[in-house]
Amino acid sequence: MPQNPFFETWTTPFGMPPFDRIETAHFMPAFERTIAMHRAEIDALRDDPAPATFANTIEALERAGMDLLQVNMVFRNLAGTESDEALRQVEREISPILARHRSAIYLDARVLARIEAVMNGPEWAGLSAEQKRVTERIHKGFVRAGARLTDAESARMTEITARLATLGTQFAQNVLKDEADYVLWLESDADLAGLPEDFCESAAALAATRGKPGSHAVSLSRGNVEAFLTHSTRADLRETLLNAFLARGENGGASDNRAIISETVALRDERARLLGYESYAHFKLDDTMAETPDAVRGLLDRVWEPARAAARRERDRLSDMAKQEGQNGAIAKADWRHYAEKIRRADYAIDDAELRPYFPLSRMIDAAFHVAGKLFGLTFEERKDLPLYSPDVRAYDVKDSAGQHVALFLGDYYARPSKRSGAWMSAFRVQQNMDGVVRPIIINVLNIAKPAGGEEALLSIDEARTLFHEFGHALHGMLSNVTYPALSGTSVSTDFVELPSQLYEHWLLQPQVLRLYARHVETGEPIPDALIARLKAARGFNQGFATVEYCASAFVDLDLHLEAKTAAADPLAFERGELAKIGMPDEIAMRHRSPHFTHVFSGEGYASGYYSYLWSEVLDADAFSAFEEKGDIFDSATAKRLHDYIYAAGNLRDPKEAYVAFRGKLPGVEALLEKRGLA
Repeated sequence: MPQNPFFETWTTPFGMPPFDRIETAHFMPAFERTIAMHRAEIDALRDDPAPATFANTIEALERAGMDLLQVNMVFRNLAGTESDEALRQVEREISPILARHRSAIYLDARVLARIEAVMNGPEWAGLSAEQKRVTERIHKGFVRAGARLTDAESARMTEITARLATLGTQFAQNVLKDEADYVLWLESDADLAGLPEDFCESAAALAATRGKPGSHAVSLSRGNVEAFLTHSTRADLRETLLNAFLARGENGGASDNRAIISETVALRDERARLLGYESYAHFKLDDTMAETPDAVRGLLDRVWEPARAAARRERDRLSDMAKQEGQNGAIAKADWRHYAEKIRRADYAIDDAELRPYFPLSRMIDAAFHVAGKLFGLTFEERKDLPLYSPDVRAYDVKDSAGQHVALFLGDYYARPSKRSGAWMSAFRVQQNMDGVVRPIIINVLNIAKPAGGEEALLSIDEARTLFHEFGHALHGMLSNVTYPALSGTSVSTDFVELPSQLYEHWLLQPQVLRLYARHVETGEPIPDALIARLKAARGFNQGFATVEYCASAFVDLDLHLEAKTAAADPLAFERGELAKIGMPDEIAMRHRSPHFTHVFSGEGYASGYYSYLWSEVLDADAFSAFEEKGDIFDSATAKRLHDYIYAAGNLRDPKEAYVAFRGKLPGVEALLEKRGLA
C-alpha cells in the first residue's frame, strides 16, 4: 500500500486533508497508531513525578491526542458524506475501540487527581479566567465520565460505553440503509401530477442513477419527501411516500432499530444511576442551561397548548379546503402539507413554485456570505485548487476585514445515496491558539436534490432557511477565538449551541438581503417588494403544525430517558402512549419518530436534548430584537457584542453569562410565542 497520508505532515494549502490520496484502507492503521500515541501521552502526564501544574497537566491533556483527533475528524466526516460498505465496516470496528480508549482515560482516577491538584494548588489563584474555565470543564468531563467510580463500577462503565458506541453506529447505518434502498418510482404522467418542473428534472436524474433512465424516482431525503407531499396531487402516492419515510428503522430485518432503542435507553439509564443520577435525563441536563427535566418540561408545556390550539385551527381550514375539492374524509398526515400550501396561496398569494426561482442555491450561498460580511467583516474567496472528497464540494478561503485568513469553509450541498440525511455543520480542524494560531476547517452539509444537466438548484424557503441555519453554526466554528481546544467553537451546551444558528436564520428574509440576492434564476429580476411583504405576513403561517411536530419529538425524547424501564420494554408502544398522553393530533406526524431519530440514538449529542432547538429559539427571538431595537439589522455595536460574546467566545464562560454579556438580560418565552404567531 502507498505511504499512509496520516503518517505524514500535510503540505496541502491550509493543511487541508489530502483527500486525493486518502483511502479507506488507511484508516485502521492510522487509528491503531494514533490511539497508541495518545495512550502514551496520557501515561506520561499521569505518571509525571513532578507536582501537578496547569502546564504539565491541563495543557498536556489538551495537547494529547491531536493526531488521533485529526484521523477521527476526517473519518467521521467521510462516514457521514461518502459512506460505502467498506467505510461502514471500519466504522463498526473502530467505534467500540475508540469508546474503550476514551473510557480508559476518563475513568482514570490518577489523572483526575492531578487535575484536582491543579485546582487546589498554589498557582490556581494566579491563573487566567480562561485557564480556570478550561480546567473546570475538563474536570467536569472526568467526573461525569465516572473517574470517581470504584474499580468494579469503572469496569461496568467501560462495557456500557463501548456497547453504546456500537449501538449508535449501527442505528445510524440502519437508517442510512433504509433511506438508500428505498425509491418511489413514478412511472407515468399521472404519477407526476402537480409536481414542479425542477422537481421532475431531479427525479429523472435520480432515476437515471438508479438504472432506469426515462423514468422518475423519489428518494427518502427529507427535502424530496416534503416537496412531494406539498405538490403531488396524488393522495395515494403521498401516503405511500410518507409511510415509507415514517417507517425508516422499523421495517424488520437487519436494519430494524427497535431492539437498539430498547438496549440504548436501558444502558443509558444504568450509566446515569452508576453516576448517582435519578435518570439519564437528569444526568444529561445537569450540564445544560436548562439544568433539570422539570425546566425542560415547563418550556414544552408552555408552548404545547397554544401550538396545539393553533394546529386545530389550521386543521379546520385544511378540512374546509379539502371538502371544496371533494374530499369528505378526515385530513390525513400525508395531506397536511399539500392543503397547507393551497391555503398559503389563497391567504398570502404565496406559491412555492413561484418562490423557488428567486432562491437559487448559488445566490443563497452568496446571501449567507453577504450577511457575514456586513456583521463581521468577512469575505469568501472560492478556491478550486484544493483536494476535495467529492466534486459536489465547494471550498472558500475566509478572511477578515484586514485580509487575514480566518478559516477554510467547505459546502457540500447536494443529496447522494452515500450521505446520511439531514443537514449539519462539522469540522476537519477546530480553532485553537495554544501553540500558535490554528485556524479551523469547517464544513456545512445539506441534502438538496441535485438538478440534471448542471442546472441551478432552486430552493424552497425551508431549504434556504436550513442553509442559513447551518451557516450560523459554521460561523460559530469559524469565528472562534480561544486558546484551548476544549473551549473552541461549538463546544458548548446543546441548548446554547443552536443560538448562533437559529439567530442567523433571521437575516434570510430581511428586505435588505432579499432585494440583493433573491433574484429570478432566468430573468435576474429581484424578488418583488409585494412578494417580500407577503412573505413577511406569512411568517406565522402553519406554525401550529410546525411546533406540534417538533414538540412531540422533544416530549418523547425526554420521557424515553426519564422512564427507561417502561420505554425499553417496547419503545414504539411507549412512543404511542406518550403521544396519547400529550394529546397529539392524529393529522400530524412527529418530526422524528424514535426508530430513525438519529439526533438521539446515533450518538448522544441531543439525547434528552432535542428540546434544545426550542430553548435556543427563546434566546434567538430575543437576540434579533437587539438589532431591531437599533433600527439597523447590521448595527455595528450590536454585531461586535454578538461576535465577542457569542460567535467568537466558544465556551469561555457560562452560557447564561455569555447571553447576558451580549443582551444585558435573559429573555422570557413570550418573544418565541410571538415569533411563531402563538402568542
